[in-house]
Amino acid sequence: MNRADLQRLSRMRQLEAQVLLNAGHFAGAYYLLGYAVECALKARVCKKVKHHDFPDRDLALKSFTHDLQALINTAELKTELDAEIKANPQFRLNWGVVAEWSESSRYATSITEVEARGLHVACTDRKNGILRWIKKRW
Repeated sequence: MNRADLQRLSRMRQLEAQVLLNAGHFAGAYYLLGYAVECALKARVCKKVKHHDFPDRDLALKSFTHDLQALINTAELKTELDAEIKANPQFRLNWGVVAEWSESSRYATSITEVEARGLHVACTDRKNGILRWIKKRW
């Protein structure tokens, strides 16, 4: 799996989440939106790795997580994220919604339409969406 694969996977999961959301499958949409963010962050991590370099063991191990907060740190985006949160109230709200996602949501059966649509907006908002912000840096 390389950077381009992860970028493609992030886009695919975002589109699949939209289909599920439109079909009323809110739990699946919620999970896939978070997974799209995870893949986007992992694509950013890949940007740090030079093509012919031997992989850094610590970086590789830290990348094998589903924890978005940990991936923000591994992707070296914490400082930029904190600055954007401080400067942009809408982005701060969107990050708050996205930061609530976890891989355990794949087992959730009671995600509401409000929760799924809230995560969708937080991820995909054209001006302050989390995926848009990450994609500028991947």
